[in-house]
Amino acid sequence: MDLSCFKAYDLRGRVPDQLNPILAEKIGRAYVEITGAKKVIVGYDIRLSSPEIAEALSSGLMAAGADVFDIGLCGTEQVYFATSHYQMDGGIMVTASHNPKDHNGMKMVGPESRPISSDNGLNDIRDRVLEPFSDAAEQGKYETLEVMSAYVDHLLGYIDAGSLKPMTIVCNAGNGGAGLVIDELEQHLPFDFIKVHHEADGHFPNDVPNPILPENRSATADAVLQNGAAMGIAWDGDYDRCFFFDETGRFIEGYYIVGLLADQFLRKTGGGKVIHDPRLTWNTLDLVEAAGGEAIESKTGHAFIKQRMRDEDAVYGGEMSAHHYFRDFAYCDSGMIPWLLVAERLCQSSQTLSSLIDARIEAYPASGEINRTISDPPKVIAAIEAKYGMSAKSVSHVDGLSVEFDNWRFNLRMSNTEPVVRLNVEARGDKALMEAKTEELLEEMKRLNV
Repeated sequence: MDLSCFKAYDLRGRVPDQLNPILAEKIGRAYVEITGAKKVIVGYDIRLSSPEIAEALSSGLMAAGADVFDIGLCGTEQVYFATSHYQMDGGIMVTASHNPKDHNGMKMVGPESRPISSDNGLNDIRDRVLEPFSDAAEQGKYETLEVMSAYVDHLLGYIDAGSLKPMTIVCNAGNGGAGLVIDELEQHLPFDFIKVHHEADGHFPNDVPNPILPENRSATADAVLQNGAAMGIAWDGDYDRCFFFDETGRFIEGYYIVGLLADQFLRKTGGGKVIHDPRLTWNTLDLVEAAGGEAIESKTGHAFIKQRMRDEDAVYGGEMSAHHYFRDFAYCDSGMIPWLLVAERLCQSSQTLSSLIDARIEAYPASGEINRTISDPPKVIAAIEAKYGMSAKSVSHVDGLSVEFDNWRFNLRMSNTEPVVRLNVEARGDKALMEAKTEELLEEMKRLNV
């Protein structure tokens, strides 16, 4: 049996050769046997294969003795919400996020929506799939569960509705599932939504929703300009990530959104801890300190961030990859809470999004993440450390290599899945220095890649 769909954090593979209803049914059985779950939330995204895979998964869960609570077509964060809100033993979301349209997958959580990854059960589930199964003495029950209303109420609890003002917002669901939630939220908000690629459609007539790709941004940017919108928002297919465009149609790097949200959240909470990844840090550190909070660095990746947030009881966590985590959302990531907070900030401050962001870009210009294919990543990273580490102010290995000088710093890390290294460079108020150091590092990497 091909089990290549099992990855480090979730399952993703091509349908039907890498993931299909037969395998999904076995995964359901294995999930129950490994976790001991008795009550499991099941949801699925808009992909054409999702309902059939979710049905087979549910059959396996019930055959192994677990009760299934089917929340239907939804986003990944609704599985997180329902699992924690209704105190279930676990939850499984059938989704391949922004993978190609002939792919599908699953994201799994346990009690309190704690992630199930390769180091805490996912590999055990994979291995158990290969063994024979027998039905449980008592089969599990099946029922549908309506969670949208409770979920929307929860989302609205993050903002002060009384401070909101009429405003035009472009929202691009990318024909994923986000439009369903926007339609529900719209009834409670004074905003005028310009809806782009709004209808859920697993055929993906406008390409797979992945706004991190530059070629997928123009529809949102153009709509912002054409409608004089205050901002634009675009989501990936299962909308656990959201991406922002200011009123000029400019795409905003996720790094600066982390700082903005940290500041906004700390204003509400009057302090607290904020978790961030090590790739780009200075802007976040600056804003968190100014808002009376404490910034804590964590290894990149949702399982690491969520665990560190629990350990520290952090109010917010952010990654520059557009994942944003919230303590009151079971420490999970949401693609809906961030834009609500940004919209609230625009209403309360009467500032444009560009004016809020421009000051931060000027203070801490950054390269954005640059990927390079390298034949021997560990060798190249070690050589870079040898060259730059000796004269550095500090060197860290929290995630890859972070090297800091007085006026500039960089992070260089390996991909978990491919022979690629990812470079991020930032400087203190000196864009020319940042650009020069970025070019210098890229040239050095090229020289070493022999």
